Amino acid sequence: MLVRLLLLSSVLLSCISNGSGGVTSGFVRNEFPSVDIPLDNEVFAVPKGYNAPQQVHITQGDYDGKAVIITWVTADEPWSNKVSYGLSEGKYEYTAEGTVHNYTFYNYTSGYIHHCLIDGLQYSTKYYYEIGDGDSSRTFWFQTPPPIDPDSPYKFGIIGDLGQTYNSLSTIEHCMQSGAEAILFVGDLSYADRYEYHDVGVRWDSWGRFNERSSAYHPWMWSAGNHEIEYFPYMGEVTPFRNYLQRYPTPYLASESSSPLWYAVRRASAHIIVLSSYSPFVKYTPQWEWLQQELKRVDREKTPWLIVLVHSPLYNSNDAHFMEGESMRVVFESWFCNYKVDVVFAGHVHAYERSYRISNTRYVSSGPAYPVPDKSAPVYITIGDGGNQEGLALRFRDPQPDYSAFREASYGHATLDIKNRTHAFYHWNRNDDGKRTPTDEFVLHNQYWGMNRRRRKLKKNHLNSVLSSLPLSLIF
Repeated sequence: MLVRLLLLSSVLLSCISNGSGGVTSGFVRNEFPSVDIPLDNEVFAVPKGYNAPQQVHITQGDYDGKAVIITWVTADEPWSNKVSYGLSEGKYEYTAEGTVHNYTFYNYTSGYIHHCLIDGLQYSTKYYYEIGDGDSSRTFWFQTPPPIDPDSPYKFGIIGDLGQTYNSLSTIEHCMQSGAEAILFVGDLSYADRYEYHDVGVRWDSWGRFNERSSAYHPWMWSAGNHEIEYFPYMGEVTPFRNYLQRYPTPYLASESSSPLWYAVRRASAHIIVLSSYSPFVKYTPQWEWLQQELKRVDREKTPWLIVLVHSPLYNSNDAHFMEGESMRVVFESWFCNYKVDVVFAGHVHAYERSYRISNTRYVSSGPAYPVPDKSAPVYITIGDGGNQEGLALRFRDPQPDYSAFREASYGHATLDIKNRTHAFYHWNRNDDGKRTPTDEFVLHNQYWGMNRRRRKLKKNHLNSVLSSLPLSLIF
């Protein structure tokens, strides 16, 4: 038993120390072409039946995980806004009514977009739901999370910068195989902004059908990236995020946010904060004011895992988008350290990178002008490697900075498998020639409950439970 404890301690220390032995992977993938899949491919197939619901996706609908927002599109007519749902397939005891609207973007007119909130759900329960009318109706299911509790286990998938290429398809299929119960998405959905005029809307539609294979069953927590801005003066379209906001709702009001672009949810044992890299965030702006209050609301006794999603990475050693997240880092990094955020996930850079726990908050007060080890700081992970048509960001800066633990220019996805209030297992999985290959993994030690004075409050079985579930590869 003592040997296992010592081995576990060495693993945990490796997660928070800033060694000089960061790894730049030399793996070179034989990638699928970074071009969008043709529209006539079966992955974009329109469901059978007149006016059948399509582009179905769900997201959390409240603050604590007892509600979902279901969204779908009918192409020809509004039809019913009703969702029928229940605990058995084909037996729907309950109904909920939603809203419907459509919009125009240049000369494109959308289908009829339905949003329906279903609330008052039971925790840890599988629900079946039906949308549409008659022979064109379709059925799906979703699983609600366990109750808000410090030891509720939960497995998140993490994806960013997805697009709709064959690489994107490989990423989403691999993530579906991972057992992830919900997806944390760090921005850049469809890459429809790489098209023009009518085709912009068409590629939003195709991406909705493409992603339905996952998002109709597992909730995706959305965040917006630069490719959602779609500022096109030459087309007369100058309202940022217009397509995105019409199609992908968030439960921002539940966290007292003034914008759907930044919000928070609690799910199982995690408190998840979503920020907007492309909305004002300096002092006194609405996003700054909201985050200041939201961090005060975090109760680590109930939700010990504090996770932040943002699109532009605060730390990045790739030539692509180098230092673009610096202004947000200057504004928010001290808060992340003070509130002991566990991990910050970002996208934007089309490669993978993980940092040690470091901060650069002391420079303004005569400290060093570079990142230094900081046990109060989060781990920063860039995962903008979903597979979009812009291709990989192949040029990492040399030499690898001391704060960078691991980096590789490949496509993939990650999972964060929370076991209890003290430990989570993190895995980054490379898309290796069409196969899911675990490539980077470590044990994430909770920042709040890892403190000595709080650790003493834990019962012995918490430590025993994590030891018994540790993969042998992490112990030996």
